[in-house]
Amino acid sequence: MPTESIIKKKSLGLLLHPSCIPGGRVCGTFGRGAIEWIKKLDKHGIEYWQFLPLTPTDSTGSPYSSPSSFALNPWFLDVDDLIEKGFIFISNKENLGPTNLDKDHFDFDIADDLTKKLGLLLLQGWSSQSEERKINFNKWIRSNSWVEDYATFVVIREEFNMMPWWEWPKEFKIKNDKFLKSWIKKKSEEILIKKLIQWHLDEQWSVIKNFAKSRNIKLIGDLPFYVSRDSADVWSNKSLFSIFKNGDLIFQSGVPPDYFSSTGQLWGTPTYFWSKHKRSNFDWWRKRFQRQFELVDVLRFDHFRGLAGYWRVNGSSKSAIIGKWINSPGKTLLNKVKKDLGVNYLPIIAEDLGVITPDVEKLRENFELPGMKILQFAFDGNEDNPYLPKNIDGENWVVYTGTHDNSTSISWWEYLDYESKKRINDEYNFSENPSWDLIKIGMDTTANLFIAPIQDILSLDDSSRLNKPGTTKNNWKWKLNLSLDEIEENIKIFSELGNDFGRTRK
Repeated sequence: MPTESIIKKKSLGLLLHPSCIPGGRVCGTFGRGAIEWIKKLDKHGIEYWQFLPLTPTDSTGSPYSSPSSFALNPWFLDVDDLIEKGFIFISNKENLGPTNLDKDHFDFDIADDLTKKLGLLLLQGWSSQSEERKINFNKWIRSNSWVEDYATFVVIREEFNMMPWWEWPKEFKIKNDKFLKSWIKKKSEEILIKKLIQWHLDEQWSVIKNFAKSRNIKLIGDLPFYVSRDSADVWSNKSLFSIFKNGDLIFQSGVPPDYFSSTGQLWGTPTYFWSKHKRSNFDWWRKRFQRQFELVDVLRFDHFRGLAGYWRVNGSSKSAIIGKWINSPGKTLLNKVKKDLGVNYLPIIAEDLGVITPDVEKLRENFELPGMKILQFAFDGNEDNPYLPKNIDGENWVVYTGTHDNSTSISWWEYLDYESKKRINDEYNFSENPSWDLIKIGMDTTANLFIAPIQDILSLDDSSRLNKPGTTKNNWKWKLNLSLDEIEENIKIFSELGNDFGRTRK
C-alpha cells in the first residue's frame, strides 16, 4: 500500500541550485543549462530536482534572507533567451562584461553589473515590442500584486545606497503612499526595469517548469519560515510583523540555548503578529504559498517547527538566552493552504531537523508531511540517534547525505574523529570513497525519497561547499566548472545504484 503522503514511492533526487548550473555568463540561469539538466535527470530516471529559494539574495549572497518572498533572483535572467526572442538588441555580447565559464565560483558584483546592463537593454527595447507582449506584461503585473511594492522598494533602496529601509528618510520609511505616488512617477523608468526583469524571469522559469512537467521531473523548492527585516514584505506589511513603524524590532526570532550553543541563536528577523494574520484570514501567507506553488511542485518548508511554536526574544536583546515559546497557528494555516490547493496531501517536506518537540511531530503527522533525515548527523555513537538508518521508521521521509549547510560528505569524513570512523567502518565497511558509501546507505533506507547534493556524487571536498552557517564570506558562490556532459557518468552511476534499490524510474 502506498504511503499516504505527497511522496508515494521509492525515488531519487539531486540537489543543485540553479546558480551552480554551467552555461550562464556569470552563474547558472533560467536558460538552456537548466533544460539540459532536466534532460539528464529524465534520461537516468531521477525524478526530483531540489534547489534553494529562487528569490533575490541579501548582500552576502544568501537566498534565505531575501529582500522579497515573492520575487525571483535577477542573476538567473538568461541573456540568450532575451536576444533570441527579440527583447534586447545587442551587436556584441562582449559589451555585457566578462564571462565566468572557466571558474568554480562567481562574483556577486559582476552578476549585479550584468543585471543592470540587461535592465537598461530591456528598457531600450521595450517601446519596439508588440502590443500583444505589452498586454501580456500588464496582465501579469495585475495578477501579481507583490510586484508594485517590490519594484518600488528596490528602486528606493538603490536611491539610498542600499541602506536598510529603517534608515531611509521618514516619508520613504513609513511608506507614505501619497508622497510616494509622485516620487514613483519620477522614477517610472527605473521601476519599469525592475518589473520587466521579474516578468522575464517568470516567463523563463515557466518554460523550465513546463519542460520538467513534460519529462515527469518534480521540482522541489525551498521556503524559509521567517522573512528578512530588510525586505519589501516587512516594509509593505509592517502591521503583520513584530516591528515598530521606525523599523525597530518589538520581538525577534531565534532558538534557545542547546547542545550546539550556550547562548542560543539570535536571527534578528521580526516574528509574526499571528493575531493580525488570523484577522486577515492569513491572506499574506496564503499568497506566499500560492506564489511558491506556481513555481515548484513540492516545497521544503525551512524551520517547520515555527509553524507549531517559535522562540520569541525581545527586540533589544543581544542573545537568545532569555525568551519565550509562543504557539503558532500552523494547523489552521496549513488547512487553509490545503483547501486553496484543493489537494489530499500538502506538497510540503517538513524541515524538522534539530531538537523537535511532540507538538511539531504531531503537526507534521497530522498533515502526513514527509520529514527530513540527514545521514551526516547519524553516527555520534548514540544508539537512539533518530538519523541512524536503522532508526528511520517507515517510508514518509526524505533522506539526505547532507544539505547545503553541511560539509560535503568527503570533507565530513575527513573531519570525523578516529573513534567515529572505526565505529562506522565496523558496521558499514566503508570504501576509499566515503561519499558513495553514504549515498548507498541512504538509498538502502526505508525512506521513499533519497536526495544527494551534486557535490557528493562528484566526490568533491569543502572547497565546493555552498554555505558554512555562522559565516558571511565566501558562501553561495560555488558553481560547476564542468559541463553537464562531463558529469553525466556520475549521474549514471547514481542512477544505476538507485536502480539496485528500486529507486529509479524505468
